[in-house]
Amino acid sequence: MTTVTIKDVAREAGVSVASVSRALNGTGGVTAETEKRIRDVAARLRYIPHGAARSLITRRTHTIGALLPDMYGEFFSELIRGIDLAARARGLHLLVSSAHDGVEDAAAALRTMRGRVDGMIILSPRADASFLHTNLPESLPTVLLNSPLRGPRYPVLNIDNHGGAHAMVRHLAVECGYRDIALVAGPHDNYDAQQREEGYRAAMAEFVPGAALRILRGEFTEESGYRAGCEMMASGKLPRAVFAANDMMAIGCLLALREAGVEVPGSVAVTGFDDIPIARYITPALTTVQVRIVDLGRSALERLAALLDAPDQATPPEADTLGCHVVVRDSCGARSPGKTSTKKAR
Repeated sequence: MTTVTIKDVAREAGVSVASVSRALNGTGGVTAETEKRIRDVAARLRYIPHGAARSLITRRTHTIGALLPDMYGEFFSELIRGIDLAARARGLHLLVSSAHDGVEDAAAALRTMRGRVDGMIILSPRADASFLHTNLPESLPTVLLNSPLRGPRYPVLNIDNHGGAHAMVRHLAVECGYRDIALVAGPHDNYDAQQREEGYRAAMAEFVPGAALRILRGEFTEESGYRAGCEMMASGKLPRAVFAANDMMAIGCLLALREAGVEVPGSVAVTGFDDIPIARYITPALTTVQVRIVDLGRSALERLAALLDAPDQATPPEADTLGCHVVVRDSCGARSPGKTSTKKAR
């Protein structure tokens, strides 16, 4: 089968190769009538532009890279969906990699994407200033998600982790009347986990002064939530409420309690953070801090697209923070499930 080339399209349409290139790339320089004729010929001949050759001319791959700590779980699938929906709306494609095996794994993923993407979205606990300086080209537009970095080099988009955790503990302590509230925290080196733990500590000091803090360490996985639930039961004293720093750990903890015959929320209330899609369908339905995960991905892509469209425009020095709110369902024992607002971006 003979491959149709751009020269074939030009000859059939009666125009120059340059005119075909301008028409198909949408860069102007041809009349609307000529562009339509060229596109009609290209469609009839089933001409497929050569991506690599087009990139040499336009210096654009029309592809966005995303580096995530993992791709397992509903949070990351929803985040990728948000990025991809926004990318497709702009005619962009998405190249995704994960880096859950450490700094070298993350660096290798970025090296693999060099020259293949027009910009990067990075959510990684490895991505500190030194790592980014070493592994990212200075000219590559990049947006960071959930990062403590500040400054003019990289736009940052964060979740209000501190405010969301503070609001959840307030709900458990004030609306539900619980004093013994345990936290299943995330990994020590994770920025989200650090902020959520700080929100828990601040709210406990404010709403349950003098109460002992009970913090169990998890890894943002169902397995670690299950282990935390088993650890609570092995201690011989269950808390009245458990705030897990993400929904996956909350679901694991629920399973451990259910297997032990502990009634939720009658004996122990359980809550989470993120509001992944499955949270409303488990039994009991999970009270959680709702993060608009798809919107987070969409907003990151739109911020990156703005950088691509106006590369010389100054990057905002301040990070943007997406607010979140508590969604009250059955697992916390509140009288009237529904939605309660939290404080927004701090």
